[in-house]
Amino acid sequence: MKTQGTSRLSGFYRKTLEERLEIIGRRLGDRAVEAVKRGLPLDVADNMVENTVGILGLPLGVATNFVIDGVEVLVPMAIEEPSVIAAASNAARMVRGAGGFVTDVDPPHTVAQIELLDPRPDAPARIAEAEAELLEVADASQPELLSLGGGARLVETREDVGRDRIVIHLVVDCLDAMGANIVNTMAEAVSTKLAELSGARVGLRILTNFADRRRARARCAIPLEALARRGFSGEQVARGVAAACEFAKADPYRAVTHNKGIFNGVDALLVATGNDWRAVEAGGHAWAARNGTYGPLTQWRVEGGRLMGSIEMPMAVGIVGGASRAHPVARFSLELLGAETGGDLAKVAVCAGLASNLAALAALAGEGIQRGHMRLHARKT
Repeated sequence: MKTQGTSRLSGFYRKTLEERLEIIGRRLGDRAVEAVKRGLPLDVADNMVENTVGILGLPLGVATNFVIDGVEVLVPMAIEEPSVIAAASNAARMVRGAGGFVTDVDPPHTVAQIELLDPRPDAPARIAEAEAELLEVADASQPELLSLGGGARLVETREDVGRDRIVIHLVVDCLDAMGANIVNTMAEAVSTKLAELSGARVGLRILTNFADRRRARARCAIPLEALARRGFSGEQVARGVAAACEFAKADPYRAVTHNKGIFNGVDALLVATGNDWRAVEAGGHAWAARNGTYGPLTQWRVEGGRLMGSIEMPMAVGIVGGASRAHPVARFSLELLGAETGGDLAKVAVCAGLASNLAALAALAGEGIQRGHMRLHARKT
């Protein structure tokens, strides 16, 4: 992750639109600012999707104050809902004073599934013996990925998906791409050989968006006094945040709304950078229900005079390919962010989610969610 300067832009929200663009221009140059001012040209949009008739714009804002693994980060967010960017910025300011967010991320391993129907009894053993050959076939379908150091890493057989079906998981290192097109191509490439080995009919061949091998994590620790707000002590707010998290663990109705607040931050960043936010949402919700009951993606507790927060979730994102390459505003957002790898983007995404969740829970624990939210809503009318 490379920094574009400090993310502590005091009073940024008070500045005019022209003044904000001038600040960004001093960081990235006039060319980048012109690109974001022009937005998405209609002819580019026509090449991105079918039957294009126009462009639906979303406000693009910048969440300030983020420090992630010691690096100052401005977080671009594209979202229609007021208060999300302000809330994330405010939460990041509190975390900043305690040293910022600390993150880690798994290798970018994405899984393709190949469904084999009515396989012969010894199919799993035959497939295991042929793993090296299958990996070679998969890699041959993606020579550019292989040349860059990525490629197929593992072949696994799942036998727990039905009496007359086994499912092959082809695990692929996608480097800095989200990887859907890569692994789908590989799945189709190996399917003929798998049919031959298993004696089965080939069913579906497609990635899974449950990217449980590709998770990102973030954590923070905030002194209680930093949480004080509008007549509530820091300890009161912290204990309210922790209690709200316990509520989400006990009640899936509450957990859904809890996680929606997380995705306010995650999705806004992914939309801004041209990533498939729908895939990340699907994987995130599956992770939230992995133990059989839907629960919160974050954890909050009071310990040693600090509010301790953490998040872990699947995060299959990329900085190359797809809309992140074709959309000029997505390119601008990635440049502003300073992400040099897909892993960098994944780390920022979970920090944006953790900050958005903190902001919502702190408001609920204090004056309530509506006061600031409706004040910003009023600007639209």
